[in-house]
Amino acid sequence: MPNPRSHEKQDSRTREQKDARMIFGLFRRPAKDPVIDRLHGEIMAAARQPALFVDFGVADTVEGRFEAVALMASIVLRRLMMLPAPGPELAQQLTDDIFARFDIALREIGVADAGVAKRMKTMAQGFLGRAAAYRTALESSDQAELTAAIARNVHGGEPSHAAALAAYARQCAGALEACGLEHYLKGPLPIPAAQSSGSS
Repeated sequence: MPNPRSHEKQDSRTREQKDARMIFGLFRRPAKDPVIDRLHGEIMAAARQPALFVDFGVADTVEGRFEAVALMASIVLRRLMMLPAPGPELAQQLTDDIFARFDIALREIGVADAGVAKRMKTMAQGFLGRAAAYRTALESSDQAELTAAIARNVHGGEPSHAAALAAYARQCAGALEACGLEHYLKGPLPIPAAQSSGSS
């Protein structure tokens, strides 16, 4: 007699594999605009740094990778919104591109049209909510506010790694605030490397 638990485990693995393909799909799809495509690539490269997962406590899961992307994208989008034209326009185009990649990735793993709309709404709300929280926290002089936002979103409320990741996020924001529009148009963005505890 078949063991129903074995089927449950197989279904769970299948769902995890599909979700993983969806997240990794965000790294593959090219944008039509080369500037947006490059900016997206730089955000993804920053979000995939091993130190984020090894030293800063980001979970190496689908959810953790989403949180890393949301954090790094929020920092880049915040600075674009502060710049003169076409900075805000680029921010909107980049946001649209990120959501378009979410949509494409969901369809590629076989999510039905109705399911795509539902999951896209959830993901968009989560992404935009995080972006707003990080923007508000970065504009505050109280580092505890940023630490709390990161602990809540990235670490599930666990504060042990949040201060270090918040310090890195603040460092990235500061580096981007020191550069002008040309860095966004021509690249590369001066995103600092995430330094592991073993780095000199």
